[in-house]
Amino acid sequence: MPQSNNQASKADVQSTELNKLPVPGQDDTEFSAEEAAEVFQANSSSNESSSSDND
Repeated sequence: MPQSNNQASKADVQSTELNKLPVPGQDDTEFSAEEAAEVFQANSSSNESSSSDND
């Protein structure tokens, strides 16, 4: 009796995106205080110019 081969091969399983181990640091949302200060300054300066237009 021939054996049916309806299972994925080892290569197929290992190359499946959902079976890959997560890369450390890939999904980190941490940022430095310097980066936060730069963004805050950029946003506050753009908010000042737009709020003066609305007065």
